[in-house]
Amino acid sequence: MAARVAALARKLGALLIVDEIQTGCGRTGRFFSFEHACIEPDIICLSKSLGGGGLPFSLNLIKPEIDIWNPGEHNGTFRGNNLAMVMATAALRKYWATPHFAHEVEEKGLAVAACLKNALQAFDGQVRVVGKGLMIGLRFQHAEHAREASRRLFESGLLIEVCGPRNEVLKLMPVLTMDRQAMLAAASRIAACAQALLSRSLESETA
Repeated sequence: MAARVAALARKLGALLIVDEIQTGCGRTGRFFSFEHACIEPDIICLSKSLGGGGLPFSLNLIKPEIDIWNPGEHNGTFRGNNLAMVMATAALRKYWATPHFAHEVEEKGLAVAACLKNALQAFDGQVRVVGKGLMIGLRFQHAEHAREASRRLFESGLLIEVCGPRNEVLKLMPVLTMDRQAMLAAASRIAACAQALLSRSLESETA
């Protein structure tokens, strides 16, 4: 889909702008998520984990040939947080000097996805594991299962949001630096919650 949109933008002479605020900075196992689609945006929006430690930091990357503003033409009241800039610079130097961190994120994501798939294989058709890297979702056939799972997990100490057009996806986005074993332990708890919900649903359907 991304490649088709990129091709259409080129055909129409439109700028291709990619929002990497949530998906960028290694979340999907590549620094930019659009690298998976092999496309070349004109403008890239970045934020969130770019700050390196929770500090507010955002930026736009713009191709030089379309960056026509002179210094000072585009300004803002709350820009230029020095501490956030230092943190972002330190994070980029620490984690992105080599491909190692991206490979680690990708490996953790594969391990978590495999844990979920193995635990939920008996419920094929009721729930599906989707995503890349450490942006993983459990897409339920029935949206109420995702919402109920989110509620139960919150009560047990795990904060898991729902997303999707019908809020049918349980969204897993752990901290990228989180220990692998801790991630797998959390994934097991999430899978157990989904198993309990889906088992009860199947029992009520066959009763």
